[in-house]
Amino acid sequence: MSFFIQSLFFAIPIFSLMIIAEWIVARKNGVIINRPTDIISSLSSGISNITKSGMKLSIVLISYGWLVDNLTIYKLEPQWLAIGVAFLVQDFTGYWMHRLSHRVNIFWNRHIIHHSSEEFNLSCALRQSISETIHFSALLMIPAALLGVSPKIFVVLAPIHLFMQFWYHTKLINKMGWLEKIIVTPSHHRVHHAINPEYIDKNYGQILIIWDKIFGSFQIELNNIKPVYGILRPVKTWNPIIINFKYLWQLIQDAYHAEKILDKLRIWFMPTGWRPKDVKKKYPLYTIYNPIEQSKYQTNHSTNFIAWSFLQLFIGTFFMFHFFGVLHHQKLVLNYSYGLFIMIHIFSFTSAMDQKKYSITVEIFKTVIIFFLLYLQNFSWYGLNGIYIYFLIIYSALSCYLTNYFYKNNIRLIQISS
Repeated sequence: MSFFIQSLFFAIPIFSLMIIAEWIVARKNGVIINRPTDIISSLSSGISNITKSGMKLSIVLISYGWLVDNLTIYKLEPQWLAIGVAFLVQDFTGYWMHRLSHRVNIFWNRHIIHHSSEEFNLSCALRQSISETIHFSALLMIPAALLGVSPKIFVVLAPIHLFMQFWYHTKLINKMGWLEKIIVTPSHHRVHHAINPEYIDKNYGQILIIWDKIFGSFQIELNNIKPVYGILRPVKTWNPIIINFKYLWQLIQDAYHAEKILDKLRIWFMPTGWRPKDVKKKYPLYTIYNPIEQSKYQTNHSTNFIAWSFLQLFIGTFFMFHFFGVLHHQKLVLNYSYGLFIMIHIFSFTSAMDQKKYSITVEIFKTVIIFFLLYLQNFSWYGLNGIYIYFLIIYSALSCYLTNYFYKNNIRLIQISS
């Protein structure tokens, strides 16, 4: 099991406690920072991202290990100095990859999920991509390779660096004095997530804010301009699987409809949001021009449905941890099948939150997959036997029934209210 996967067994409980603590403090202070459906969407996005990482569905164009083997001209010693250089290189690389994701059409698709929430809280920090499949960030790590910084340092440093970006996704911490000049703080990152004209495409830093100040992308949070969160073309869905590929699908459609061959090619590498003039005219998209007039995506649900959705989230989390536990003890095809099952599970219950009728079909398909995988494993579920199988069968039947029940009940409520 990789260090990243191992670290998740510690990080996820800590993150969960911090999210609960943020919610308690916010309620005590009378501040609304969470909506149940938004939290479930964010956390389910985190599950999908981690599951995809476990499935290793990525292509590395060039590895850092290869760079070290071929480019090292001096072995940096002592170890603490190598770690310091590694941290600076990791953060510098993160800044430029983050900036690239915001400024180029094709790369925005793999980052849009993180900005899709119209809230700003700790849970939205877990909105991470499953559409990021091609990795080339090692090209920006050449300075560390030249100094012979061991790849093992980055294996440990990378997840720590990622987890250190969690805490500043909150509205509950105000400006932090002299620390504002050095590290990324909640105030800096509120600016980054905002769609106000004064704030958009600013503060790309991950741990150190100095890169933004050096490269001209820094913006302080202004007292007279309250940040409005989300994206300029709202996704209008709670389904993280759809969000991950929604922008890519839009680019494909725009490239198809474009009349000029040049536009079909360059749309992928133009600034984020760029569309050919003819496509923009024929196929307009809803865009927020005045953030103050933002209307947040909202679906009305009963308390029972919200409770059921949280239970579905909890069950998905259980499946994810079990997936990691058996990851290296199963055939590759079974691992991919388990990962795909988790993705379908997430797609199903988040589609139900969107009040989509097809959630019922997806739920039935999920049940078919459960029985198919049970059949392939002689009615064992990845090493689980006995009472666990009975629970799984009962759950699959109950999930189908309740998905259908809540959908029809919601339709009745809509008809009554209208």
